[in-house]
Amino acid sequence: MDALELLLTRRSQPKLVEPAPSGEALNNILKAATQVPDHAGLCPWRFIVCSGEGLDRLGEIYSQAAIANGKSESDIARAKQLPIRAPMVVVAIANYVEHDKVPRVEQIGSAACSVMAMQMAALAQGFNGMWRTGSYAHCEHVKSSFGLKTDDEIVGYLYLGTPQFATPAKPSKNLEDFVTFWS
Repeated sequence: MDALELLLTRRSQPKLVEPAPSGEALNNILKAATQVPDHAGLCPWRFIVCSGEGLDRLGEIYSQAAIANGKSESDIARAKQLPIRAPMVVVAIANYVEHDKVPRVEQIGSAACSVMAMQMAALAQGFNGMWRTGSYAHCEHVKSSFGLKTDDEIVGYLYLGTPQFATPAKPSKNLEDFVTFWS
């Protein structure tokens, strides 16, 4: 698959099974994350790769966050199960670096680009993923559990694995709804 086809046919896949990327494939995915636009070379991202027992650990963090936030018993039980929707979850963090010329929003944008780059690298190697956020991406308990600083952000959880079934094509969007040409 060439690069343009990859970009034009990218689709998220919520139904992911084993195997998860490993070895060279996983290294390629993580390397792609570090090749995104990065003003001043700040590397304003950090990644936590969860698989196996790491998924249980992530589920426990979610569960404790649900308890801390007064969620219902069913929400607490569900929280533990969220990470096991895929064989691997990469927690993508915007790790803010104070800089005179690179604002926080730009650093968050760079971290967000890393998630897209990881998913594209996964797709290019026969895997797929689903970029998720939700309340646990914005929860102070979760951020604290990962040791985030006040200005850091979880930009998403990239669920990775092998697609359980073919991903349906997305309907094309009308470019006129989003693009204005100035000539």
